[in-house]
Amino acid sequence: MSIRPVTSMTTARPTMEGAGVRLHRAFGFGDTSMTDPFLMFDDFRGEDPRDYMKGFPWHPHRGIETITYVLAGSVEHGDSLGNRGTLKGGDVQWMTAGSGILHQEMPFGNARGQMHGFQLWANLPRDLKMTRPRYQDVKGRDIPEILEDDGTVVKVIVGDFRGKTGPVDGIAAEPQYLDIFIPEGRKKTFKIDTRRNAFAYVFDGSARFADAAAPRGVLLEKEVRGQEVNIRDMSGNRTLVNFGAGDEVVVQAGENGVRFLLISGAPIQEPVAWHGPIVMNTDAEIRQAMTELRNGTFIKPAH
Repeated sequence: MSIRPVTSMTTARPTMEGAGVRLHRAFGFGDTSMTDPFLMFDDFRGEDPRDYMKGFPWHPHRGIETITYVLAGSVEHGDSLGNRGTLKGGDVQWMTAGSGILHQEMPFGNARGQMHGFQLWANLPRDLKMTRPRYQDVKGRDIPEILEDDGTVVKVIVGDFRGKTGPVDGIAAEPQYLDIFIPEGRKKTFKIDTRRNAFAYVFDGSARFADAAAPRGVLLEKEVRGQEVNIRDMSGNRTLVNFGAGDEVVVQAGENGVRFLLISGAPIQEPVAWHGPIVMNTDAEIRQAMTELRNGTFIKPAH
């Protein structure tokens, strides 16, 4: 047994995407060595519809898989293949873009205007870059949930965990994707395959991982006794925790408990060439994709 050490802890940075959606990006569009096979992770949440209502209009994807997990509000999606649907609170969509699709995602708030979700991009290996696109839409009610005697709750979105198997399957990276809540003061250990890269993303409360410092929350400017001061707000947290080698992660929940995603996957270890939502192995493949977008051959026949 070996505890995975914490190699880095960072706070997701404010970013604007789509037609003007305000979100926080934990990682993406940079060095992928620590997160391989994962390319990007976004936390989109808000209580003001003006921050998200313009959504993500029509845009292309090729060579990757996108994993969307909605906690509050909803996301309506549609694509160039004729697929349509709505993800609501608790629902997950795993989209394999493969050879290419054009799609859009439009978020809507709940009755109180709240919208919250995550999107993770997973890379595809060279031999699956041009595979046929497909969707796996999963309702929240179909996601296995484990409730432990101490109040810990684990939702198994993808992969196997303590006798439960998530409903999403056939994913190239063979990932494990868990949504975990640990009550105040509890210490828990989670097994992770030693062959996988792993990270945690804290999105509520606080915790201490192994011997690392506790997540610090988001630095905000607030008025206290008539003065503007900078404080660490733990209510939304947004801390990314990257781990080194080992076969288990140890978590000590803070005074208000902690909720976080624990995600791991088998590294692909192939070259990565980026052009926004198109991710291939070489610059030549990127140029080819852009040519196909211009001449109308980006979407491949179903056969």
